[in-house]
Amino acid sequence: MSTATVHKSRNGKPNSHAHSFSSPLLLNGDHLSVPEFERRYEALSGDNKAELIEGIVFMSPPISSDHGKSNGLLGLLLGQYATATPKVAFAVNASVRLDGKNEYQPDVMLWIESGSMSRTRVGATGLLEGRPELVAEISLSSRSFDLNEKKAVYLRNQIQEYIVWEMADEPKFHWYTLENGEYVSLPMRHNADVLVAYSRVFPGLWIDWLSLLAGKGFDKGIFRNLHKGLKSAEHKAFVKKLAKS
Repeated sequence: MSTATVHKSRNGKPNSHAHSFSSPLLLNGDHLSVPEFERRYEALSGDNKAELIEGIVFMSPPISSDHGKSNGLLGLLLGQYATATPKVAFAVNASVRLDGKNEYQPDVMLWIESGSMSRTRVGATGLLEGRPELVAEISLSSRSFDLNEKKAVYLRNQIQEYIVWEMADEPKFHWYTLENGEYVSLPMRHNADVLVAYSRVFPGLWIDWLSLLAGKGFDKGIFRNLHKGLKSAEHKAFVKKLAKS
């Protein structure tokens, strides 16, 4: 049985023209199209995070402080890279429409937002559409989805780099990069006395993952390698390439 509701307009007064029945709830496990998912998501109250994975709704549990801190740190690293790289943008917990059955809300994204190298656009509703170059997930309860269903969808959509930072039990990270149409693990290289992951799609994005996994948080050493990358010849060449695109 439907429940009658009173809808309010933007000025807070009852809206007599609104539909007299509540919208269907957005429930974990629902099978929906992208438009219907968005309609129900917009009707939610409170601070919720939901994604559509292969046409199935996945609603995340409350975010822990450890997840939040890691999300913030990774966002800060990628945000500094974007700030130093014209035409590159980053976002934390922003939605992206990948295709007709998948709309995700990655923990962090990094993408080329303009020029001939861009593979995304902002849709009429303000949501990002297309294929961002790099997406990253902080993985706790979502580990199985992140390493299976999501990974398969990202590969199908040819997302060039995909990072999963596992935080359960024994912390570990996976940095996948496209190679001949398949995901392979991005190899780390020595930089002085540390092992660093060097992005292939975003030259100069150098991240000391071992320090992150060791729980060093906002230690200056983590940012030192990023700053070295931003001063490198490969980053300068990439900035020039973007400017010409």
